[in-house]
Amino acid sequence: MKNDNCIFCKLAAGEIPSKTLYEDEKFRVILDLAPATKGHALILPKDHYANLYEIPEEVAGEVMCLAKKMAVTMTEKLGCDGINLLQNNGEAAGQTVFHFHMHLIPRYAQDGKILEWDKLEMTQEDLEEIKNTVTGE
Repeated sequence: MKNDNCIFCKLAAGEIPSKTLYEDEKFRVILDLAPATKGHALILPKDHYANLYEIPEEVAGEVMCLAKKMAVTMTEKLGCDGINLLQNNGEAAGQTVFHFHMHLIPRYAQDGKILEWDKLEMTQEDLEEIKNTVTGE
């Protein structure tokens, strides 16, 4: 299933030229046009799912297996020191294209790129309340 108005559907189908690192019947991995680091790539399912909430569990598992495969290859070939996997869901989380995709961001020891956030101070009671809300206890 494809969304004709989705740019990532068009990229995944090869209708828009891209620098493809990997392709099979379900996925295309392309270089990001606005990379955070050298080699920053995107895993795009060829079927359209807006986000993690819509993607079938089996396909989500296949994405993670492909991410591992690509991380190993990219580390070997690019000589990076690590890889960040990033996947955003919803505007509040920074999602700008509403087609599920996973970022593979090679990290280099001196790249100066830091993924960080301000840490919240939580009490044990706060943590217990959140746990109970999520688990229904």
